[in-house]
Amino acid sequence: MFIFGLLVVGKLLTIQIVDGDKYKALADERAIKDVVIPANRGNVYSADGSLLATSIPKYDILFDAVTPSNKNFKANIKPLSDALSKYTGKSSNYYQRELSKARENKNRYFSLVKNIGYTDYLKFREFPLLKLGAFKGGLIVEQKVKREHPLGEIAQRTIGYERTDGDGNTTRAGIDGAFGLEYLRGKDGKRLKQKIGKGQWKPILDYDQVEPQDGFDVYTTIDVNVQDIAHHALLEQLELYQAEHGTVVVMDVKSGEIRAISNLGKTESGYYYEKRNYAVYEAHEPGSTFKLMALMAALEDKKVDTSDVVDTGNGYKVFYGRGIKDSHGNGKISVAKALEVSSNIGIATVIDDAYADNPKRFLDILRGWNLDKKLGVSIQGEGTPMIPGPGHPKWSKNALPSIAYGYNLSITPLQTLTFYNAVANDGVMVKPRFIREVKDLDQSIEVFEKTIINKKICSDATLRAAQEMLKNVVVRGTGKSLYSDYFSMCGKTGTARVEYWMKDWAENPRYISSFAGYFPVENPKYSCIVVIHKPSVKKGFYGADVSGPVFKKIAQKIFTDTPLIDQVASLKVNDAAVNKEYENYYNSINNYKTIMPDVTGLPLMDALALLENMNVKVTVKCQGVGIVKKQSVNKNTKLINNQTIVLEAS
Repeated sequence: MFIFGLLVVGKLLTIQIVDGDKYKALADERAIKDVVIPANRGNVYSADGSLLATSIPKYDILFDAVTPSNKNFKANIKPLSDALSKYTGKSSNYYQRELSKARENKNRYFSLVKNIGYTDYLKFREFPLLKLGAFKGGLIVEQKVKREHPLGEIAQRTIGYERTDGDGNTTRAGIDGAFGLEYLRGKDGKRLKQKIGKGQWKPILDYDQVEPQDGFDVYTTIDVNVQDIAHHALLEQLELYQAEHGTVVVMDVKSGEIRAISNLGKTESGYYYEKRNYAVYEAHEPGSTFKLMALMAALEDKKVDTSDVVDTGNGYKVFYGRGIKDSHGNGKISVAKALEVSSNIGIATVIDDAYADNPKRFLDILRGWNLDKKLGVSIQGEGTPMIPGPGHPKWSKNALPSIAYGYNLSITPLQTLTFYNAVANDGVMVKPRFIREVKDLDQSIEVFEKTIINKKICSDATLRAAQEMLKNVVVRGTGKSLYSDYFSMCGKTGTARVEYWMKDWAENPRYISSFAGYFPVENPKYSCIVVIHKPSVKKGFYGADVSGPVFKKIAQKIFTDTPLIDQVASLKVNDAAVNKEYENYYNSINNYKTIMPDVTGLPLMDALALLENMNVKVTVKCQGVGIVKKQSVNKNTKLINNQTIVLEAS
């Protein structure tokens, strides 16, 4: 027994002295740990400073019912219950009962409220008992951050996100993803927590051990007004033609800044949302919008002139054993007319006659315009362009005439737009740009300047010819249905077959409809591309019918809403719908002061302005964007101060 006692004492001394530090560290590791406090991501702003994405701190308030002394608990349980009752609407007796039960059960993690904002969080810190802090009052505060997009679904994919799954894999979409790591993310903080049983952890202090540093703010090139116009113009046309998906991009001609980008895909339930960034990632056969590039290459190489005559026959011609069709026969026409009426045979004949013996020369011109290279935009996931040449698996004798009218190659809509923008910009090809500046509050961290890809894509003579042909496409060509006396626009229609290699194509034909161009014709301000995939052929599939109206609506609304003074000072647009809308709005302002008006049918911004200028103070909550479809308070209802009105828009 004596020897056994010596062994026990020896073991105790070993644990206490020899291995003491190891076991203390192990105990601390299991009972105390540093918890990461995520930093608030920086905000994402539009070009005019409107908020596009922001991180909103949310708080969970919990109560350690064991920590307060008996004296403090008894003295404060009634005042605390009264304060909680006033905040939640539940009775004071309910809280006295629940708090007493939590103390009796030694509950160290009793939930008081979850997911509250910063203002309410400050209120809770002043509640009786809780204001004594973590050690004396039992206050436990857990903070989390939620990313919100004030504009809702508009440009949501382009604004993007950065998400990490359970396996540590991070997905970085859009601007938020591209600039998250370097600018938006910030530096995480640390907070010491202690294990209190049942797998729960309680902060040891009621302040952070290492304060998190918020990320920088990113200012984009997006114009919220142009974005709203583009989004709704595209959405309306997708719904009308029951299309699978579509994209529209509006670019500032001189700077390359992207003013609007919308990418909408159809869900199984038939609704459209920002599914993928089709403009950036989706490389596909462009169809007839590529005819401009092919013809400009031949013009620049002096292989052809716009006045030369090409025979398109009756609308069918065989090239190397494969037939090419036009929508109808055009006979003998000029090369310029071939582009204006979008003749597949005309453009294929011009390119094949000029380069059949030396296709490499033609392809080198296209590659000299960087059409076979990625643009290198900041947003991740850019599609890879493909222009085959001799030796490529997709090259054959038919490849050259096919490329001439936009098949047997693939480029993204953003690449197509970049080329058309260069034509509008007197030959200067600028890189599309989504970001203007990174700031830390008012301090500039980095400014993103214009990047020139190609100082001059071609001669002035080729440019003038291309610009004239694009103008005539709208005046008298395939886009003549889009012509307007009130504003000028030019561009090229495109209609491309898709999935034509599949066996069911004859019974179920699918098309890509597109329109690319710029406006106004003189001194262009904006370039734009619209691409719509798989519209219902029963309703229409030609580029001029499906995508062209989206382009026209965007151009028309930009002219009407933000006119260029030196271009449209004498323009008078008489839109009956707009006039009626304004008249109703004006009458509402003057007639309703304390009575709820009927704001359904008004743009959401107009409805907000109307309600915020009433003679009673009301709180307006908005759901959705666009036109007001429903209001929570019926019209002609007497309003009272501090009343909440919910507007649903779409």
